Order: sequence, then C-alpha cells, then structure tokens
Amino acid sequence: MKRSILAAGLLAAGLAQAAEKADDAQLRAAIAGSHRSSKNVARDQWRHPYETLTFFGIKPNMTVVELTPGGGWYTDILAPYLRDNGKLIAADAAYDPSRGPIVAFKKKLDANPAVFGKVVQGVFEPPSTYHFAAPGSVDMVVTFRNLHNWIEEGGDEELKGVFKAVYTSLKPGGVLGVEEHRLPEAMPQDAKASSGYVHESYVIRMAESVGFKLAAISDVNANPKDKADHKGGVWALPPTLTNRDEDRDKYLAIGESDRMTLKFVKP
Repeated sequence: MKRSILAAGLLAAGLAQAAEKADDAQLRAAIAGSHRSSKNVARDQWRHPYETLTFFGIKPNMTVVELTPGGGWYTDILAPYLRDNGKLIAADAAYDPSRGPIVAFKKKLDANPAVFGKVVQGVFEPPSTYHFAAPGSVDMVVTFRNLHNWIEEGGDEELKGVFKAVYTSLKPGGVLGVEEHRLPEAMPQDAKASSGYVHESYVIRMAESVGFKLAAISDVNANPKDKADHKGGVWALPPTLTNRDEDRDKYLAIGESDRMTLKFVKP
C-alpha cells in the first residue's frame, strides 16, 4: 500500500513537473530534423520523444550518456540537440567488424558528420567493461527498452552492476532516465525476463539498492491496450510482429508496448 501511495504521488509530481516546463524549441527542432527517416518518425506516436526527454529534464548544455543505443533511434534526436553546447556519449560494445549492429551504428554516425560528428563513443559491455565516462562527469544517463536484455544475460547482478556504473558516472544531482516494457505487477516475472516485460517495482528496487532516489514516474509511454500476455512476448507487437500473420491485426490494434518511464536522481 505504501508503495502504491508513493508511486501515485511521484506520478502526480511528474505530471505537474512536465506541465511547468517551458517549451524546448531546440529539442522540437532536433525531433523535426530532416535527417530522421520516415520509418523512425512514424514511431514518435508510441515513443513520445519530446515528452519523455523533457520529463527526464534534459538540457542542451548537458553531458548525456545513451546506454546501448541500438540502431540509434534516440541518437538521431540527442546528437543534434547536444551538438553545439553539450556532449553525447553513445555507450555500446567495442567496435568489431563481425558485429553487424555495431558496424551499422558506426556507419550511421560516419555517414552524417553534420549531425553525428561530435558524438563520442564509449565502451559498455556489462558485466566486464564500463568505459563510457569518468566518475562524476555526467549530467544524465538514459536508456530505452534495454533492461530486459541485461536481466536475461545476467539477472539481478548484471542489472545492479549497470546501475552501479551509471551511479558512479553521474555528478551529484545527476539523472538516470529509464524506459522499459512494463509487466503488470499481478503477473509473474521469470528470472530472465524472457517475455521482454519487467515489473516496475523491480526496476525501482534495483536502482534504489545502489543509491538512486526515485524522483518521478510518468505514464507518457503507457499503453493500457497492452496486457503483456502475447505469444512470443513483447516482440509479438509492432514493430517486430514476430508472429508474422498470426493475429497480426490484433497486435497492430494494440500498438507498441506499455512502458514505464522512470526518473532517478543521484543524491
């Protein structure tokens, strides 16, 4: 009950905080940039980049780490936004020509230096390597739909290790912004998060265990149509549609997953 009351209070605080923020024209310009593909822009309706990043409290003069950027969907927005007065560190596995996604990401950055030329690449390969930023040097760390991968690879200890590394990298008052597929609390979660969904309470507990304080909760990326009970897990939903034509219309009608959006602060 206490956790529910706290969560409700933090959600209200998050909504009020978002309402009070002045419009960020630079962020809107980055989101509207012509360098973004039509395929990526089409996902704005589910990912709410403006609302998500302003909820985290991002500013254009910050040093920001993006953990495991994948194909660079958020990098497309963060790089031009931080280019002139801030710094973006894209933290992922070390470059290896045999790793297709890592090669593709580097090619993406190299192909458009006007947008990505100032992006710094850091090495982030949990549980062994966290060479993405010096201790106490970062204003904000963000990660989007990655926690389930770390849980699958190493369970509680790997996720806690990631949070510890992030905590160390942040300045006092620095922010960790998390977005992740949300598993209803009434549904059991296996130790490997094999469905791709994770309990919000578990994420909060793991982050708090290394010293973070939960500052606010937002439902900007909530989707009440998603019941997290799909064959094939979260990947049954768009954009993956792993079940192909099986129940395709049903999954398209649900849309992308229900997601938690959490803001933590290093005291």
